[in-house]
Amino acid sequence: MATTKKTAAKAETKTAAKKTAAKTETKAAAKTTTKKAAATKTAAKKTETKAAAKTTATKKAATKTTAAKNTEPKFDLYIQFGGATVSVTDIEKNVKKVVKGKKAYTVYVKPEESKAYIVADGETTGMDVFFVAD
Repeated sequence: MATTKKTAAKAETKTAAKKTAAKTETKAAAKTTTKKAAATKTAAKKTETKAAAKTTATKKAATKTTAAKNTEPKFDLYIQFGGATVSVTDIEKNVKKVVKGKKAYTVYVKPEESKAYIVADGETTGMDVFFVAD
């Protein structure tokens, strides 16, 4: 009878050891799976970040290329007469104030009279240009 108890005790010990080993293996497998999933997520994020960086760099390069193609040099035009100077840009601003609501206009600048004559939609008007002495 003592031998039966010893054999039963040994069998229980082996079963308990197997259960413990199985639990340990399950926990280890779960940790490994979790680590693999985390590594996969990290790799995916890095790939997304690299792709986003490449896209941003491509867009910036395209913008610079487009801007370089469409950029024209700055052009200023002045009319000088009798020691006085007026910017064509200033004349244009003043003309646009005078001819509001008109579809088309033509401007004739007469420096000797210090005036600009405007023909807008077939109507002629005069505007003082006010040349400024240098």
